[in-house]
Amino acid sequence: MNKTIISVCIGIGVVVLLAGLLFVYSPEGLDQEIEQGIPISSEIGKFGSEEEFLAYLSEAADLERGAYIVDEFRPIEGPMREMMEEVVEEIEEMKEGVAPRPMPAPMPEAIAEADIPSRVSTTTVQVLRIDEPDVVKTDGEHIYFSSDRGWKGETRVISAFPPSNLSVLAKLKESGDMLLVNETLVIFDGKKIYGYNVSQPESPEEAWQIQLNGSLVSARLCNGSIYLVTKNWIDRYDPLPVYPMSVKGEPLVVRGSEIYHPPELVPVDVVYTAAIFDPEEGEITNNISFVGSSGRSVIYMSEDALYVTYTYQPDPVETYYKFLKEKCRDLIPADTLDKIDRLMEYNISNRAKQVELEYILERDMDSKTDESFKRRKEFYNRLEDYFDDHKRDLETTGIVKIGLPDFEVEEQGEIPGRVLNQFSLDEHDGYLRVATTVEGGRESVSDVYVLDENLDVVGSVKDLGKTERIYAVRFLGDMAYVVTFRDTDPFYVLDLSNPKGPELKGELKIPGYSSYLHPITDDLILGIGKEGWEVKLSLFDVATPSEPEEVDKYILEESWSDVLETHHAFLIDRKHGIFFLPGREGGYIFSYADKKLALEKAVRAERARRAIYIDDYLYVIADTKIVVLDETTWEKVNELEFEMDNEFPPYPIRVTDGRELSETELNEIMAREIAEVREDIEEAPITPL
Repeated sequence: MNKTIISVCIGIGVVVLLAGLLFVYSPEGLDQEIEQGIPISSEIGKFGSEEEFLAYLSEAADLERGAYIVDEFRPIEGPMREMMEEVVEEIEEMKEGVAPRPMPAPMPEAIAEADIPSRVSTTTVQVLRIDEPDVVKTDGEHIYFSSDRGWKGETRVISAFPPSNLSVLAKLKESGDMLLVNETLVIFDGKKIYGYNVSQPESPEEAWQIQLNGSLVSARLCNGSIYLVTKNWIDRYDPLPVYPMSVKGEPLVVRGSEIYHPPELVPVDVVYTAAIFDPEEGEITNNISFVGSSGRSVIYMSEDALYVTYTYQPDPVETYYKFLKEKCRDLIPADTLDKIDRLMEYNISNRAKQVELEYILERDMDSKTDESFKRRKEFYNRLEDYFDDHKRDLETTGIVKIGLPDFEVEEQGEIPGRVLNQFSLDEHDGYLRVATTVEGGRESVSDVYVLDENLDVVGSVKDLGKTERIYAVRFLGDMAYVVTFRDTDPFYVLDLSNPKGPELKGELKIPGYSSYLHPITDDLILGIGKEGWEVKLSLFDVATPSEPEEVDKYILEESWSDVLETHHAFLIDRKHGIFFLPGREGGYIFSYADKKLALEKAVRAERARRAIYIDDYLYVIADTKIVVLDETTWEKVNELEFEMDNEFPPYPIRVTDGRELSETELNEIMAREIAEVREDIEEAPITPL
């Protein structure tokens, strides 16, 4: 990874400033007069009025307009030129881990088909007893499988137990992640959420639907209620009221005085809405809203609170101003600094300050002399040093804590850097632990913070993985395991037993990286990631925290596994001492006895997705079929192939005169196209060798 630097985005142009100017520039470029002096509470709470909401929005718009972005470091031509080059996208989406399950009760070795299964797996989740949406759900008798492969998606209702009854009972036209609540199947299908009554699995009936006006951030199922978090972009021209969703055709209306705001002014461009939903009745029972940034949003839920995070960057003009005052007094004339001081006191928008700041520097410093050229180079060298020293001030993660069961915003806090995913947060003994990566200056670093119930930082471990970023995090009781990566995979072991004095205990560097961590036993951690282009499994022994050891590894000849993208794709069955992971070519069952990884069974199935167990049967679920294995012998006991012909036509559908072409017409078109290509080849001149 190249060195990175956080650059200040200063627009090009000249603005003449008038003392007492009382208008601001909206992000859309319109000058809108606003009432000055509207008091906005500096403590967590709701806006007192819609006018207060609009005033906050106008001030925050300037911060959003000039936000920092992480960029590859490039030479910069001068302090009066635009300093932002090109936004660098994340190398790849971070990967997630999963939480342990309790050991299931022992079962007799012989399998006898029964009408009611004695044990059934559930979706691999982060927090026990809090379910998460996924493409496969089961009630122990039926499997609900949602597939979006091809030109359309659908959800199959499958009779699964006993295995001899394996068959498709019904198909639903909707597809997406699902939650199963008693006899209600909830499908999250893009902008809509559907509720189906599946009390008669062979004939499901739609019970209700929700239309989202924004986007779904995430959802959880706890104690029979679904917790939804959505976000809506703020319409600068018509910001209020906000309509997050419509339930049974009735819009949910959120007014400005019902929206929470952070204690301090931060860049905001979205309104988040958290809602409690009764899945059986199809009704919203409670909801709250708060403003935030559209930067990476992560949802973490414990049994006591729902946490929503978002990333944002602080005021770029203020940061640039501090740099000039602290590091450039010998490079900038004193009278120029005086002008900049007066500029910062004007009651005008940050956008106007950015433009005028550039104008002042251009006018007072631009020169073609060798001395000016030297000063400019020195200026940017100091700028990089400054950003390196202040990297933790340049990107912030805001955290909103919603208490349960009251469902009110209890606290809002912030920490430096950005979180990876939901596993970057964990609540334990009243403390919230959060892992972040801080990017800026000459090298990135990663930190782990411990926050109290008021979301105040009480302890931290900093500067993990210099020049690297976090690829996986796992908090387990008093311990934390963090993987960072650039060229090698540092595996860090942290002791968090003293929240006010957390410690780095051990470190291990190995090739490749792990993007998913799962506890196998108290002393064994499984890491799943990649080494080169292949999937890599690592077994870490953490019995001695100061000396973690990779006791075994397995290189799987697969370029991808869904586990690298979602922890829901992983399954562990501790009774039989195995775990499952899917691949593009098939599904794989590994054992881990005696700290050794062994491939026990491989099921060839195009794009395997998930596996579940019912009693002592393992169901490998792929886009094309389901294979049922006897876990005591690993022999196949049944198989169900899905009908694919009508679902995935051989050629893309073409439309002419408002109708779809028939397969015969498509074949004729393809034949003509092939004939034309052959003619071109035959007529092409032959070049002598």
